[in-house]
Amino acid sequence: MRLTILGGGGFRVPLVYGALLADRAEGRVSHVTLYDEDPARLTAMARVLADQAAASGAADAPAVTATGDLDEALRGADFVFSAIRVGGLEGRAADERIALAEGVLGQETVGAGGIAYGLRTVPVAREIARRTARIAPDAWVINFTNPAGVVTEAMAEELDDRVIGICDSPVGLGRRIARLLGARPGEAWIDYVGLNHLGWVRGLRIGGRDELPRLLADPEALESFEEGRLFGADWLRSLGAIPNEYLHYYYFNRDTVRAYQEAKQTRGAFLRDQQRGFYAEAGRPGQPAGAALAAWDRTRAEREATYMSENREVAGVGEREESDLESGGYEKVALALMRAIARDERATLILNVRNGATLSVLDPEAVIEVPCLVDANGAHPVSVAPLPLHAVGLVTSVKAAERAVLAAAASGSRADAVKAFALHPLVDSVAVARRLLDGYAAEHPGLAHLR
Repeated sequence: MRLTILGGGGFRVPLVYGALLADRAEGRVSHVTLYDEDPARLTAMARVLADQAAASGAADAPAVTATGDLDEALRGADFVFSAIRVGGLEGRAADERIALAEGVLGQETVGAGGIAYGLRTVPVAREIARRTARIAPDAWVINFTNPAGVVTEAMAEELDDRVIGICDSPVGLGRRIARLLGARPGEAWIDYVGLNHLGWVRGLRIGGRDELPRLLADPEALESFEEGRLFGADWLRSLGAIPNEYLHYYYFNRDTVRAYQEAKQTRGAFLRDQQRGFYAEAGRPGQPAGAALAAWDRTRAEREATYMSENREVAGVGEREESDLESGGYEKVALALMRAIARDERATLILNVRNGATLSVLDPEAVIEVPCLVDANGAHPVSVAPLPLHAVGLVTSVKAAERAVLAAAASGSRADAVKAFALHPLVDSVAVARRLLDGYAAEHPGLAHLR
């Protein structure tokens, strides 16, 4: 099989390649094409992957080629993995800075920052989807480009159900809960429902029995893992569910905004500076074998340890536990998804797919994040119980903001773009929405027409 990675110079690409190296099953990926518009990043990443292949000792490591030609990258692909970042980390840092100046959250997928990122990304994602449909009509597209829900929905306009969005947050949450309850993650059925970065675990069935109430009744156990420490046992017991970590931005919004405003630098600025150093080091000519991979390992360890540090500061929980740093993330979800489709090996995965009739509060075309049964024909969402009222409010208001992003990206209308910001529950002000749009349009050339 041939896999094309869009955003092939991206920092997390070695996670995907590492998962491919570990996959020894018949019919696995034999060739990886990296596509990126930045040749320096492509060079650095190709060196890291070469170091990975050498370190693995695998004689049949997937071959790697790199290109800056999108059509060439797509041609002949069986799977296309999309992980692009329109505007780069410089754009993310600007998204955060402009939002925080207005007193609202600028995180890359949540609130004002997510909307700005979506406005920049959706037109590019739609063009990628159109070209994929023309050049590689039989390919399956796996989307990890953020904001993943709205980008997947945009790409589905061209690719229908041949695009599937993935995220590692629900997987990590389900894994941690299952282990606390004494089960292997693969043995548990996770009742998870919502949108990307806006979902809840409402039950966890082991041997047909829902064991989540047992966890909710144990305050000490509840506060022994990442999400429990973030939200606190009392709040989780009030909800009767375990929220995705990104809901901390909603439930503790004012506290989190204040912590981000007081931080030395935003997350985007930290990653921009950190990765600038990594790519310069990994791309330097004349380095010994293994040096690029060693630089990547060091950088990744620091990146993971500082993830959501401001949120943990708000919660007063200190540094991340070793168990929370464990990778079990999107690269494993992507590989499991590809394996299930390519080999018709049925699997159950939490994915971003079209709603159909799954959630009655949303229309069939809305992309949601729920457990899906996957086979050679793609991903099929399972039936889930209706959302509780508090979740209905958040899901429908955020989906309305996402739909306004899609409309603005298609129409180029300032009114649609203002609507996207103003409808989001973490902005909730038309005046602030207008100022945000003016700030983003002044910063990002691709949004200048919205001023």
